[in-house]
Amino acid sequence: MAPTCLQPLLRYRSFAILFLTPLLLLPLPLAVTTKEARCAYVIIIMAVYWCTEVIPLAVTSLMPVVFFPLLGVQTSKKVCLQYLNSTNMLFFGGLIVAISVEQWNLHKRIALKVLLILGVKPALLMLGFMIVTAFLSMWISNTATTAMMVPIVQAVLDQLDTTEHELTTVEPATGQTNTAIELEEKSKSGSTTVSGVSNEQVTGDPKSSEENKTWKRICKGMTLCVCYAASIGGTATLTGTGPNVVLKGQMNQLYPDSNDIVDFASWFGFSFPNMVLMLALAWLWLQCSFMGLNIKKNWGFGTEKTDKEKAAYSVLKAEMKKLGPMSYAEINVLLLFILLVVLWFSRSPGFIKGWANILFKGGEKYITDSVPAMFVALLLFVLPAHKPKCIGWNPSMSDPEQGEEDKKKPFLSAPLLEWNVVQRKMPWNIVLLLGGGFALADASANSGLSAWLGRQMTPLGSIPPWAIASVISLITAVFTECTSNVATATLFLPVFSSLAESIRIHPLYVMLPGTLSASFAFMLPVATPPNAIVFSYGHIHVLDMVKAGLVMNVIAVCCVSLAINTWGRPMFQLDTFPAWANSTRNQ
Repeated sequence: MAPTCLQPLLRYRSFAILFLTPLLLLPLPLAVTTKEARCAYVIIIMAVYWCTEVIPLAVTSLMPVVFFPLLGVQTSKKVCLQYLNSTNMLFFGGLIVAISVEQWNLHKRIALKVLLILGVKPALLMLGFMIVTAFLSMWISNTATTAMMVPIVQAVLDQLDTTEHELTTVEPATGQTNTAIELEEKSKSGSTTVSGVSNEQVTGDPKSSEENKTWKRICKGMTLCVCYAASIGGTATLTGTGPNVVLKGQMNQLYPDSNDIVDFASWFGFSFPNMVLMLALAWLWLQCSFMGLNIKKNWGFGTEKTDKEKAAYSVLKAEMKKLGPMSYAEINVLLLFILLVVLWFSRSPGFIKGWANILFKGGEKYITDSVPAMFVALLLFVLPAHKPKCIGWNPSMSDPEQGEEDKKKPFLSAPLLEWNVVQRKMPWNIVLLLGGGFALADASANSGLSAWLGRQMTPLGSIPPWAIASVISLITAVFTECTSNVATATLFLPVFSSLAESIRIHPLYVMLPGTLSASFAFMLPVATPPNAIVFSYGHIHVLDMVKAGLVMNVIAVCCVSLAINTWGRPMFQLDTFPAWANSTRNQ
């Protein structure tokens, strides 16, 4: 509770920030009558609004459309073009494919299949949850992945807890079977904490108390691993999370002659090994922190499945059985998803000619990653969800009544994806947020603000580049704990670009660590939606997330520093200052 004297001030907090921020900053454009100052005025106001969220993030993102033309920073036509450029269309197409995967429960089938293969030993179960969550968050949103995975984790934990309680209360279990918990009801109504079960234990028994504490730690580790894996997995692909798309768009804006150096294949080649390393270290950290290092118990080498493990396995099998065999629609969506990934990787691999050059004249110039994304998205609205039926011409060979009904039905059924589903599930706020960020980057470069920032940071050239990259990672990881990941990347990446140009190092040397670190929101429930979803299930406290997340941030920053200074150097030629960055700076 805030002190009584501060309560009236807090009541007017949003009003004060919303109206006083532009007024207090007004001397900047009035005293310094340059285009750079006017551009900085709008950017600072937007940064304050984004950090405090006094109005929705997407609404703040629309401010450049109004204020850049009014202040003479950029024409309305140029500003509006940034909101649906090639990079935003890439993100849009990728989201449509992700929505189709969610629509047909393909992501749930993949998750359950992997978990059944890996088994239900404590360490393997956590590893299975993390691998599945990370893989799915590479392709669909981190929030959707977490919202789907946490009920599965909760169902397994509840079944384990129920079995443990039955074993401790020496009651006959004849004729009792393990039943799966309805995941849909769990996800809607929330979950109950494990304290209800612990209250039924004998409080005077120290062994029961110790087992209860151990069980609570396991629940914390199992739920935390999901939100952490979602944030880590999203960094592996270009469309996996918003900050990656921000980097792609700002590279296109700030360095149009960079020859598309950041595309789907190059990003995956750099970020996927980093993701695997982070995931492995995160798993080890959560194991040590919440389950201990009892290898025999957690891994189960040379031991048979316990009743608890059999119960957990039965939950997963029951949920898999509910899905039934793969439907015609699921197979089609899976094939289209594989087609999209293949098209992304083979468009312009680098070491050989890609399909864009082989099949189309000048394809490398005209075709970007947004083309296959939108091509597959269009197919989802065309291909049928059910197998077409060919009705025989001879009515006597079939049931006449059935034949009449079949003739009334259209040859092609409803498509795999309908627009009302996309309209309902599409995160339009992120699309607008990306567009606002691209508008800021473009205006910052064209107004001269980026060049001015670069000149101010020239003294930093005496610091080794690896140290600068590490500090940037750390600062961004701390800042993103209290600000939207996309907003963090949007605000910082133009500054990092100016820094790189001023000290003449490769722009990606500082922009890549900054982009990846914008996704490292591990410490607070409000830092990112996956954290909030996990926190809402009641197993963890804020302090638990802070303690685990602090070490996770250190692990992530160290992994990014290792990646950028090892395989990142030859992959992007980071030891040289590229000509395209030099020519851009001189313009």
